[in-house]
Amino acid sequence: MTGADHPDAQTHGRAPGPLLQLLELRAPWEIGAALLLRPCWRLAPSGDGHPVLVLPGLTANDGSTAVMRRFLGSLGYAVSGWGQGLNLGPREGVLDKAQATLRKLAHEHRRKVSLIGWSLGGVYAREMAKIDPALVRSVITLGTPFTGHPRQTNAWRVYELASGHKLGSHDLHGPLRTAPPVPTTSIWSRTDGVVAWQCSVEPRHHEAENIEVEASHIGLGANPAVLYALADRLALPEGQWAPFHREGWRSLVYGDTESLRHPHPVKT
Repeated sequence: MTGADHPDAQTHGRAPGPLLQLLELRAPWEIGAALLLRPCWRLAPSGDGHPVLVLPGLTANDGSTAVMRRFLGSLGYAVSGWGQGLNLGPREGVLDKAQATLRKLAHEHRRKVSLIGWSLGGVYAREMAKIDPALVRSVITLGTPFTGHPRQTNAWRVYELASGHKLGSHDLHGPLRTAPPVPTTSIWSRTDGVVAWQCSVEPRHHEAENIEVEASHIGLGANPAVLYALADRLALPEGQWAPFHREGWRSLVYGDTESLRHPHPVKT
């Protein structure tokens, strides 16, 4: 039985089809565009120097987030990778080490830490913020499947192989739907070829939002529109959260997600 044929997957929707999977080939162009625009990076909102911890996606390491971290570093943030090599899923000790890194950064800088998680890394970020909310300034996820069914992605077999964890009908993903008690932003693309975009929609209103971009899943961490959105969100003064606006030129780059913001019943 495939992920798309799984009964719960049919209830919640399907994983991205062949056309969207093919569009993942644009990732190198997204990375190239980010590097070509490097002289323009300084035009993005500058940072205040607070620490930022970036968590990579499934089977990826800190190398995959290098462009993102270099960009944020150029804006003045104290950016750190997760430092655990390949992300092979929540194996024993992985989340404990990530939590220890969060606490270390908060202690060293004496400031709250912003967490950025790409795909599976975003699941970690959301759960870490629930454990230590007093240490977390904000959570930003990129193409993270925290709702819907786990098999609504084209990476579930890779997840099972890498992590050694079999995905049942309702294990793991139920508690993930609840947003952390800190400002939370979910950035996602309707043309994501790996994760069905519906899996990344945050329905809450209070200090939680969605930002829609046009991007591949593999290229999310370097897509220029994503980088700008990251800079905008991280630049918000601590304790003064406000939702991302789409006025002016932004309306041409970022999708309108207002209709998705209202609370809706969680399917189980």
